[in-house]
Amino acid sequence: MRNPFRRKPGPMTASDTSDVPEQTDHRPPRRKMLSGPRVIMTITAFAAIYGLIAAKLVMIGMASDDHAAALEVATRQVSASRPNIVDRNGEVLATDIRTSSLFAEPRHILDVDDAIDALSTVLPEMKQASFRSVIRSRLSTKAGFVWVKREISATEREKIHRLGLPGIGFIDENKRFYPNGPLASHVVGLVNVDNQGIAGMEKYLDDKTDLLKVNKDGKLPPEGLPPVKISIDMRVQHVVRDEVEEAVKKYHAVAGMGIVLDARTGEVLAMVSMPDFDPNDPKEALDKEHMNRDTAGVYEMGSVFKTFNSALTLDTGKVTLNDVYETRGGLTIGHQHISEFHGKGRPLTVPEIFLYSSNTGSARMALRAGAQAQHDFFDKVGFFRKLDTELPEEAMPRFPKRMSDISTATMAFGHGISVTPMHTAIVGAAMINGGVLFNPTFLPRTREQAMASAVQVIKPETSADVRYLFKINAAPPGSGTRAQVDGYRVGGKTGTAEKVDHGRYDHDKRRNSFLAAFPIDDPQYVVLTVLDEPKPEKEGASAVAGLNAAPTAGNIIRRIAPMLGVMPKFDPAQVTASSN
Repeated sequence: MRNPFRRKPGPMTASDTSDVPEQTDHRPPRRKMLSGPRVIMTITAFAAIYGLIAAKLVMIGMASDDHAAALEVATRQVSASRPNIVDRNGEVLATDIRTSSLFAEPRHILDVDDAIDALSTVLPEMKQASFRSVIRSRLSTKAGFVWVKREISATEREKIHRLGLPGIGFIDENKRFYPNGPLASHVVGLVNVDNQGIAGMEKYLDDKTDLLKVNKDGKLPPEGLPPVKISIDMRVQHVVRDEVEEAVKKYHAVAGMGIVLDARTGEVLAMVSMPDFDPNDPKEALDKEHMNRDTAGVYEMGSVFKTFNSALTLDTGKVTLNDVYETRGGLTIGHQHISEFHGKGRPLTVPEIFLYSSNTGSARMALRAGAQAQHDFFDKVGFFRKLDTELPEEAMPRFPKRMSDISTATMAFGHGISVTPMHTAIVGAAMINGGVLFNPTFLPRTREQAMASAVQVIKPETSADVRYLFKINAAPPGSGTRAQVDGYRVGGKTGTAEKVDHGRYDHDKRRNSFLAAFPIDDPQYVVLTVLDEPKPEKEGASAVAGLNAAPTAGNIIRRIAPMLGVMPKFDPAQVTASSN
């Protein structure tokens, strides 16, 4: 049955709508769509915001990278730690301490002059025009890193930190410290501002050992670098410096030197050159008067060379202790005349030539042995070459390039040849220790180690003769009497050499020396003292070596012999006389 209410299809007319109930639309209203330009503007705004954020992050990152790069530069320039240097008994002679240094990153400094003005309130040197100019030129660049001042104090660091200056920073580094100041400055040496050795044993550490290589590679052992022990005995060093300093003052000398060697090993127990310097104040080392005269200076040693002349002539067999030589009237060779300082007016035996320090007698002995024998001996003991020690400060001796009778004669008493005091001391040790020559060393070594590289330069019998000559010269009427120390049997030879001034010998300027050994019957130690231009102790008195260099050596021996374990030995007759 059809639905009676179904309409036939067809168009609806207006009248038809009256019959259709009203409909309500419950769907949300459609939003109005944004236009194209607005979309583009919005995207651009967000992009700009995110771009600014990204740029800021990049700038922060770049600043961080710049700072890291600056620190990396500083770290490369800051030296690694150095090992302690200690004496033979373990006393610290050089060590590292931590200190701060001030650096800048010029590209981050807002105003150079303001920064310098602020720093000058803490660092007074910033107020100096020359220093201020240097710092301004450094800070006016676009560099990532420059040093402003090395090694500032903790107080200075704190004050500068409080200033809050952009582009100014600090870095911790090592500073070398020498607890004993100038006491062993010429042996220990010193470092530069980058903690690199530039003199003495400090330079030896950089040049000759592998102790610092591991450190520079950044592979330090957990326990740190082991200390470097040297041969110096600071007790002996203190005595030698004290006595040399006192002698320089007492005799108004311009300089003084002192050396103590172990005659059995060649170890240097003490070495002093006055005036010296404090390595904690490196600029003092630049003064030419503070040079190391013991190894870097060469001098005519005068009559001390009669020790070597006696040894070489006796060793040839052409001269014996019983020989007698004419000394009256001096000796003329060509146009040169050799005279006596205190002639005896008679022929002298070889021991008397040594005892009275006869120039004429020594020259005749040398001519008897021959120029070639002298040349060969001087070459064998090293008078024609530099010393081979750990110290970089080693001078080349000066000597005649051509052998002649006059050069042979004058070198016999120490004129015409210049060597270092260390040459004199180590060859002197060979003359009295049985004839064995060592290279002097500033590192400890045993007798066996020393003998492994030793050279026999004279026969033991000749060395015994030299010891005899040393012994009689340190007893009346010898020139070394004032070096004698009761119980320690000192022997030695004086030297009073006129200095050369403008190509001529100056009779009023002398360099005095005394080469000593003790105990002379079994030599264990050699002591050399040298005074440059000493004056008479009293007006009208003489200023020869026997009156100043010899007693200085005696004072040293008196104080160091007990330290070194040398037992005194007294003549029973003397003991009996003193007890009465």
